[in-house]
Amino acid sequence: MPRKPRIHYEGALYHVIVRGNNRSSIFEKKENKAEYLNIIKRYKKKYNFKLYAYCIMDNHAHLLIEVDKVPLSKIMQGIQQVYTQNYNKDYERTGHVFEQRYKAIICDKDIYLLNLIRYIHMNPVQAGMAKGLKYKWSSHNKYLKEKSDLIDYQFPLSLFSNNKKQRKKLYIAFMTEKEITELENYSLSKEEIKKHVKDDEEEKTIQIDLDVIINKTIDYLDLSKEMLKSRGRNRKISTARRVIILLARNHTEASSVSISEAIGVTKSLVSKINNDLLKTDDGVYKIYNEIIGAINSTFQP
Repeated sequence: MPRKPRIHYEGALYHVIVRGNNRSSIFEKKENKAEYLNIIKRYKKKYNFKLYAYCIMDNHAHLLIEVDKVPLSKIMQGIQQVYTQNYNKDYERTGHVFEQRYKAIICDKDIYLLNLIRYIHMNPVQAGMAKGLKYKWSSHNKYLKEKSDLIDYQFPLSLFSNNKKQRKKLYIAFMTEKEITELENYSLSKEEIKKHVKDDEEEKTIQIDLDVIINKTIDYLDLSKEMLKSRGRNRKISTARRVIILLARNHTEASSVSISEAIGVTKSLVSKINNDLLKTDDGVYKIYNEIIGAINSTFQP
């Protein structure tokens, strides 16, 4: 079943949560955290989105992003894939680094912006970390210093006061309130979303184009599209089909019907192929990751 496309409109605010695959610690070292932030900075400059807050923990990260013209999926696609490629290269490994799809909650900016910033900055406190709010890898310190080329702190702080000294005091008081209510229902309602975007304007972009996956795979295996869609049952053609199905299901919004028609197999075969195959077939696993690496390289700035 294809994933539901993300909603996109200019000015949409998203609370994004990314996690390591199987909750693994993909940001454990300070170098990992610094690299992830550098990649975010690179794509922020490229796609002109606003970043109001972040917190990079060892096995997950929170980002508070307001998009402009470029949809969130394209932004996160670039960030996640470049980090994955670099991480796998640095640690001489293959496979997924992140959970297959990040969590993105479209938020009510007018009501919850400050509360979301506090929620994200309080992550180290809630986790019982010794440094608490002074945790190095959150944007809290950027708000205190009011100096950053990554964080868009100006507007949130202006909600406290236009006086620099006064707003800093109010911000600190807000962050350190003893009674902090849990964030509930901070996402925009369907009715509110409809005010911003029409049904036919929902984001249609996919993570990777299906044709790119097919072309990369047949080039790698020295096949043609005609051979791929033929009734041939040799090992190479079978492997190519399996790799394409897995890549398409994991990295596109394409439906099972679209995939089956593109490579000349039945819809039932597409439905049967799942990620367990990556654990049991070394040949498919190797080619799958080689193709991902080749595609990832196209996202390097």
